[in-house]
Amino acid sequence: MLNLFEKGKKYKEKIAIVDEKGAYSYENLLEKSQEVANSLLEKEIDLKEKRVAFLVSPSFDYISIQWGIWQAGGIAVPLCVSYPFPSLQYVIEDTQAEYLIVAPEFEEILSPYRKDSSIKFIRVQDFQASAKRKLPEISKDRGGMILYTSGTTSLPKGVLTTHANIEAQISTLVDAWGWNPSDYTLSLLPLHHVHGIINVNSCALWSGATVEFLPYFDAQAVFEIFMKGRVNVFMAVPTIYFKLIAYYDTLSEEEQIAITERLKTFRLMVSGSAALPISVMERWHQISGHYLLERYGMTEIGMAISNPYHGERRAGHIGQALKGVEVRLCDEQDNEIPLDQPGEIQIKGPSVFKAYWKKAEATAKAFTVDGWFKTGDIAVMEDGYFKILGRDSIDIIKSGGYKISALEIEEVLRTHSSIKDCGVVGIPDEEWGEKVVAALVTEEAIDIEALNHWIRGKMPAYKIPRKYLIVDDLPRNTMGKVTKNELKKLF
Repeated sequence: MLNLFEKGKKYKEKIAIVDEKGAYSYENLLEKSQEVANSLLEKEIDLKEKRVAFLVSPSFDYISIQWGIWQAGGIAVPLCVSYPFPSLQYVIEDTQAEYLIVAPEFEEILSPYRKDSSIKFIRVQDFQASAKRKLPEISKDRGGMILYTSGTTSLPKGVLTTHANIEAQISTLVDAWGWNPSDYTLSLLPLHHVHGIINVNSCALWSGATVEFLPYFDAQAVFEIFMKGRVNVFMAVPTIYFKLIAYYDTLSEEEQIAITERLKTFRLMVSGSAALPISVMERWHQISGHYLLERYGMTEIGMAISNPYHGERRAGHIGQALKGVEVRLCDEQDNEIPLDQPGEIQIKGPSVFKAYWKKAEATAKAFTVDGWFKTGDIAVMEDGYFKILGRDSIDIIKSGGYKISALEIEEVLRTHSSIKDCGVVGIPDEEWGEKVVAALVTEEAIDIEALNHWIRGKMPAYKIPRKYLIVDDLPRNTMGKVTKNELKKLF
């Protein structure tokens, strides 16, 4: 990650970050991240890939802490600000984090770790200016970050990326999407995912651009920021565009005209993390004058395929392979097949992750014998553009930009005393891409409102089913396995 910091030095006087507390230059960012690194190191020379988990809202503090961890030689483990304690605990303990950095507003939820002797509990406000010291030399093959993604099993897996992987992910997009020092972007995506961390923040800061943070999505606030005239690059998930359209449609004609004229001046607008409904793409074009640039990526690979920055952006398609990324389609035996036939997307290149954290078997299964990463997504090429056809596993639900494991939700629901069995699926939804729904077999009458309250304490809000169906039994095949396609039909 040295390139990221070296590039920051070129733009010392320029504004790097704007948040609720103010504006910060690249020099401010470099100085604060050095403070963080110094404090983490204390008497050590190098953290040597020790895991540093941090729970900090999107802000100048978030970036300076992330950069400080990297400079000290640690592996950054960003935590989700909306997770309940059990979800945070899973990540902290699965990574065997030795440091936990906590912003004031999250000290209470993570208070159980204050007395844990196996982890150093650090408050954000404890970082103080100190004498500069020599920071360790970090080779690019070392681990830099662990992000969690739900796989086909019930528990999320930690995706370990090296500094070389991260730099490849950033530099590929900077080149493909024309990032430059005059860019100004609004960052409102969750910062425990590759979309917000890499595509928005890191690409902007690599390029000498400015990042403005909006910690929580609010359609009115987004349009107010847009109307100030600084933002010219915007990236979001389809659900956000859906909500922006809904808010726009409530405004007066005069307000709509003003917003449309402003949006037309943007350089780039991107949609990702879930399939973009064609109706949303077309309506946004009417409002903004922009065809959203849709792309394809995963936590494990960064971005691999993209519609062109210059050229046709084709609705319902994800585009072509990015520079430096190899893409092929394969059958179920991992044999390469012609691109005009449906097959699994397999990826090779410097952006592909190193391993699933402490999961050697899962890592081995994720790659072919000749080193291609198996994405699990089925696609076909049509007139030079890849088109996603779906997952090879129906147990992965794409909702609001997240990939959600149905099996994980089922395991939680089954711990409820009144639920005998359940099946969770995703059904098509224009706003969310897919909506999480659950069929329940119950021991007794169950109060859905009480169930919702109960499950909110067990898992993040985006994973909670939005509709429940009470059934006598779940549809099953002759082997007793629930047939999810039949289950979907019930909704």
